Amino acid sequence: MEIKGKKVTVVGLGRSGVGAANLLSEFCADVTVTDRKTEVELKNFIERINHPVRLALEGHPEGIFVSADMVIISPGVPLDIVTLLKAKEKGVPIIGELELAYQIVRNQKSEVSSNAPFLPLVKGGEGGFLAVTGTNGKSTTTALLDFMLKKSGFRTILGGNIGMALTEEIYKIVTKPNSSLVTRQLTLDFVVAEVSSFQLESIRDFRPKGAVILNITPDHLDRYHSLEEYCDAKARIFENQVEGDFLLLNADDPEAVKAMSEKLKVKSEKPRIFYFSRKREVEGIYSREGRVYCNFPESSLITRHLLLINGEEIRIKGIHNLENAMAASAMALLAGSPLEAVRDSLREFPGLEHRLEFVREIDGVKYFNDSKGTNIGAVVKSLESFNVPIILIAGGRDKAGDFSILRNLVKERVKAIVLIGEATEKIKRSLGDLTETLMAKNLQEAVEISRSISTKGDIVLLSPACASFDMFADFEDRGRQFKKIVTELNDK
Repeated sequence: MEIKGKKVTVVGLGRSGVGAANLLSEFCADVTVTDRKTEVELKNFIERINHPVRLALEGHPEGIFVSADMVIISPGVPLDIVTLLKAKEKGVPIIGELELAYQIVRNQKSEVSSNAPFLPLVKGGEGGFLAVTGTNGKSTTTALLDFMLKKSGFRTILGGNIGMALTEEIYKIVTKPNSSLVTRQLTLDFVVAEVSSFQLESIRDFRPKGAVILNITPDHLDRYHSLEEYCDAKARIFENQVEGDFLLLNADDPEAVKAMSEKLKVKSEKPRIFYFSRKREVEGIYSREGRVYCNFPESSLITRHLLLINGEEIRIKGIHNLENAMAASAMALLAGSPLEAVRDSLREFPGLEHRLEFVREIDGVKYFNDSKGTNIGAVVKSLESFNVPIILIAGGRDKAGDFSILRNLVKERVKAIVLIGEATEKIKRSLGDLTETLMAKNLQEAVEISRSISTKGDIVLLSPACASFDMFADFEDRGRQFKKIVTELNDK
């Protein structure tokens, strides 16, 4: 990919847009960023843009699309907007920020590890990308994988949908004072990337050496016309993989495995398939009777069915986190991490904010922040993680979810539901007949109601099953407000 001197239009001025624009500008491209929002709305992002980059705000002028040599789109930008379609008609290449990061790393001849002591699957290659996708658990798995690789002594960068744009992380490297501005060489072993379905829509050559699909449950059906279409987007993670690459699947998600297996059948070159499972022995990583085992038949360093760790030693708790831990462990081992580095990481990794995060115990009642539970599948996993009465705070902006999926778990485990946000009435219709269901006008009131009806031994769980944008800036804002409210509660 030739960048110097090219006219590039970047669509969307968020984290990804800032990262892409600054990196392209650093490589001497002629960059214009466009966004429908106003200068006031985008003030915080504009302050981070390099001076040579031009801005075209409050709309998408057709001219900067059809005259461009290349268009880069941010993950939230639909591919069917009129100006993009016109650029496509003119033959202008259109790729996403993820693809841009991949192309730059690949073409800068990055130093990718060739000394992996495990399976010969992640040696050399085009940038050493290790990619994580799925409906739930992506951020925790990605962060844990990066933690394991760093503990193993590998040089990595972490980014993508996890909140740090990959292009921004690459930009930080190439603009270091001791970076060679001539060769732009990136000294990396692996790029660890959380990738969303939105990002995968706009790839072209993106080929991770290792990929994992954690699970697939209904999500973003306000953007996709069907679960099959959503699944198709996720499957693009292995679209360009070949023999010598690997793909890790969740054996406990049979529908996803079946769908991915069908798509793999039509590939002429296929990656090696491994699995992780809480329920049965598989080639990869599995759990049995509270212990986690490795089972890699071709490894000369690890015996079959080798005990990796006792489940109680894993620092992050919950059923879903056991799955995330197994997935990260398998990826790290396949990438060459020593067993001890993986074990130590499982014992030490503290988890991420807003993912079933313990906040505080007040009068025998524990409060958990699971604001990242923005879809129904995530809430299922969170509810399954507790065996005590739960007061569930839910609601927000509906993403065309089927809340009736929660009925059995609500009936078994939820003492009361406290609802907020736009989806209040829909959730009440689906679940309100199963347990006490109360309405709150805001999160502060929801916490106060939850406290008033709780008794010693209960759990108050914020796990909304909805997007946050009706009342908050994002799920992080929602989670932090919840923690602030809970922290400021007085003891009785």
